[in-house]
Amino acid sequence: MSFPAKSFVAKSLSLKAGFLLSAFAATPAMAELDELRFGVPPWPGVTVKSEVAAQLLETMGYETRQQDLAVSVILEGLSRNDLEIYLGGWYPVQTDMVEPLVADGKVEKVVSNISGANSGLVVPQYVYDAGVTTVAELAAHYDQFDGEIQGIEAGTGINEAILNAIDNDLAGLGDWQLRESSTSAMLAQAEQKMADEEWVTFVGWEPHWMNVSFDLAYLADSDDAGVAAIESTVWTITPASLAEEAPQAHRFLSQYVVAIEDQNEWVHEYSYEERPADEVAQEWIGNNLDTVAAWMEGVETREGESAIEQVRAQFGA
Repeated sequence: MSFPAKSFVAKSLSLKAGFLLSAFAATPAMAELDELRFGVPPWPGVTVKSEVAAQLLETMGYETRQQDLAVSVILEGLSRNDLEIYLGGWYPVQTDMVEPLVADGKVEKVVSNISGANSGLVVPQYVYDAGVTTVAELAAHYDQFDGEIQGIEAGTGINEAILNAIDNDLAGLGDWQLRESSTSAMLAQAEQKMADEEWVTFVGWEPHWMNVSFDLAYLADSDDAGVAAIESTVWTITPASLAEEAPQAHRFLSQYVVAIEDQNEWVHEYSYEERPADEVAQEWIGNNLDTVAAWMEGVETREGESAIEQVRAQFGA
């Protein structure tokens, strides 16, 4: 009685093993991606940064597509493998949006492509040189500033921090007013005041063309008012599978770290000078091949050739 039972078990195990081997053989290895899709929010810095990366990836043999989307849609797309690259993971602002996706193994924070970016209150350099170097020192010059701080759109984090400082009389700002307006209106007002060498303080951040066009200084937050010298980091975020699906692209992205000064220049050309992003990117790559070479170290094209040599051949003079 035991023999038939053993025979049945053996046959069952054999069939099961055969099925598993057959299923495994029928499952193809993960194919390398042909197209890399960027999620691009409506921010000039990320727009040009994405264009530079796209042109370099195309030189490596990939097709690219850039889609203008809201941040929440981009992150959802990355988690569902509907997008491959997002170069605008701004921390700490997006921390609560991104970290759960990282914890779930859906996305990867590949590299901090911008580090040490400042945001907060700025003053013209001539005001800074006159002795206003911290938020706490604004109050002593109330009349020269007309008791006003020029702000950006209502509801933004920096505006809320300034209003909190005013409401709680932090750093002596209790009698001050925050004038909220659009970013363009704020900068136009500030530019007019600086042209007349008047004293003005307003919201500033990096990367942005204001850091190229204006001679500015960021105020230190010496008394913990929470409205100055807020340091930010920008992450490159991809689906967790990208390293396997496009290893050379992933290697390039892991080395694609941009100097704040370079992105300030990109934003100035694209947003202030109103030049097309593809034109700005192409010209910059051709003029900065040493920087590009560092990004391309050890990177190969999809055909197994040196990526930087292909870039030099296409963008070199």
